[in-house]
Amino acid sequence: MAGPRSPVLVTGCAGRGTHTRTRPDKHGFPRLRMPRHKQFFGYATGDLARAVVPTGKNAGTHTGRIAVRSTGSFNITTAHGIVQGVRHKRFRLLQRADGYAYSTRPERKTTDAA
Repeated sequence: MAGPRSPVLVTGCAGRGTHTRTRPDKHGFPRLRMPRHKQFFGYATGDLARAVVPTGKNAGTHTGRIAVRSTGSFNITTAHGIVQGVRHKRFRLLQRADGYAYSTRPERKTTDAA
């Protein structure tokens, strides 16, 4: 029976960040201090968001998982790669981070053995 196939939801582990105070160097000594908060400007790393950038090097609409910075200039990982340095004012939250990474793929064609 040939017909349209619906997309399949694929989930994977994405984590929920770390609770560490410093970043160690290769010998294990503290190298730099980490920020005390995981959320900045209402966003957390792992949130799904859409960024509409009107002008500049990163102009366009980007949808994906964001990585936050305390400066307010975030990275967004899309299906086409990483877009760096997008201001927090350009984002619109789609889904809060829950520790999973979501994507869709087309349903595979199965063959019947009988």
